[in-house]
Parts: sequence; C-alpha cells; structure tokens
Amino acid sequence: MEVANGSGRDGCFLFTDEELSQISGLEKGANFVEVMCGCTSHRYGDAVGRLRVFASGNLEIDCDCTPGCHEEKMSPAAFEKHSGRETARKWKSNVWVIVNSEKVPLSKTPLLKYYNQTLKSANGSHKGPNGRPCHRDEFIQCTKCNKERRFRLRNKEECRIYHDALADENWICSEFPTDKISCDNEEERASRKVLRGCSRSPSCKGCTSCVCFGCEVCRFTDCGCQTCIDFTRNAES
Repeated sequence: MEVANGSGRDGCFLFTDEELSQISGLEKGANFVEVMCGCTSHRYGDAVGRLRVFASGNLEIDCDCTPGCHEEKMSPAAFEKHSGRETARKWKSNVWVIVNSEKVPLSKTPLLKYYNQTLKSANGSHKGPNGRPCHRDEFIQCTKCNKERRFRLRNKEECRIYHDALADENWICSEFPTDKISCDNEEERASRKVLRGCSRSPSCKGCTSCVCFGCEVCRFTDCGCQTCIDFTRNAES
C-alpha cells in the first residue's frame, strides 16, 4: 500500500491496544492506522471505505462504496458528501467505524486524537485579537447564474469545503454543502459583501490579520493541487 503522508511514527505506537481492541477491520502500517469506516445515507444506504489515521493529524479515506468506485485519499468531509448523506457537514458524527459490532461515530472514538490536537495547535497559532482563526470570508461565482456565494473559513473543515469548490471550474450554487441554496436565491448586497470577518475591522479590504497565505488550517497534505503541494514541501524542508 502506497503512503505519501509520513508521520515519523510507527503505526503500532499511535494508539494503545486498549484504545483499538474493539474496532473492526484494523490494520497497522509503518506510519498509520487503518480501519474500516462508513457513512449512511437514508436514500442510498451504507457507503463503506478504509480510513487511514496519521499521527500528523491527517485523515484519508479510500472509498469502496461500489466495485467501480476509484475515489481515494478523500477527506472525511468529501467522503461524507460522496456517500450521499442528506445532512452533510457533520462528518465527525456521520462517519462511523464498527466497535463491538455497532456503528460508532468517529467523534466517540480515540481515532480523532491526533486530528484534534493538530487542529487545536494550528488554530492557536493563527488567531486574531478576538480568538478566531485569521481567515476572512471568500466568495465563489456560480458558473450557471454568475452570482457570488459566501464561504466562511472558520475552521479546517470549512477551509477544505472552500478549497475544493474553488478548484471546481464548473461550480454551481446547488453544490454548496453548508446551505440549501439555488440559483434562484438572491445574491448578497454589495454593502454586505464588504463585511468579510476580519478580526481587526469589519470593513477591512485585506490585512495581515485576515489574509492567510498558507497554514495548516487552509492547506491539505492529501490534496494534489500545486498550492497544497508547495506548502507541504516548504513545511517539511
């Protein structure tokens, strides 16, 4: 199994035997732990996959929902959306693993230990005066109606949603994962768009408090875009 996401720690030492003893489908790699996972849609049923957990905090899922599915190295949020989950955006509760023959949300397992530690550390080093991560709101234009839609970037999950949408050259309003909107919804007023969540000034046009040029919150080691690749390489050097 090819792994391009080194953590520098042997998978046998990431968790204690007691922490993992009741989790089904467990495998320990050179620098990761892998378990069977899934996400349930009331319409489509269970989508299953393999969750890989790294000490770096990174989480990757290879989907196995159908024999012909080739989705690999997905973020939990992307896997949740791919599964067709109706109430997406809560992957910590919706993505599950099997513990004692029962489906248990990731949030109730020790598997998010390193993810939570990394996120807490990253948020702490990139906060403005009000304690929030220093990433202001961004807008993406719908390719169908040409209206701009706001993306809030308050945590790593929201940053990933924006990052993936920005990479989609054919993004449309109906693909917005956190709000039920369509091209029929009105666009925000220009006066409202000026307010983008800067921790220094609500009407800020861009300053060092709200413009991030790359950090562990808004860059992703499991993403193949050049921006994320360059950030990962620079961080490792």
